[in-house]
Amino acid sequence: MSQERKVRIMVAKPGLDGHDRGAKVIARGFRDAGFEVIYTGLHQTPEQIVNAAIQEDVDAIGLSSLAGAHNRHFLEVLELLEQKGAGDIAVFGGGIIPKEDIAKLKQAGVKEIFTPGTPVEETVEWVRQNIRPRGNRQKD
Repeated sequence: MSQERKVRIMVAKPGLDGHDRGAKVIARGFRDAGFEVIYTGLHQTPEQIVNAAIQEDVDAIGLSSLAGAHNRHFLEVLELLEQKGAGDIAVFGGGIIPKEDIAKLKQAGVKEIFTPGTPVEETVEWVRQNIRPRGNRQKD
């Protein structure tokens, strides 16, 4: 009998952004949907986030940014994941992110960006459709 591992998601707040209500709401929504969730808390550096993601063996990292540093922090997380051989961990994000930046972030490798007002259910459904437990991923 095969038992599929639950999807493990890390919700993280990079940088000096001190507004974490949205991150907590989405973390709870993911947990209620049946995902395993790790929340890093406030004021994490990209390196701390990547190290924790590798240590926790997550399938995806959800980054939250409301302070305008998304271009720097999201790209640093992607770069560090690649450097540490963990580029298969999906990265998605949310927060106050201008449309023109969304296209750039997606082109750099961020899988999806959710802006304020996105229903939690929509984000949960996106995870269900796009994130698989790492042990069950197909190798290219």
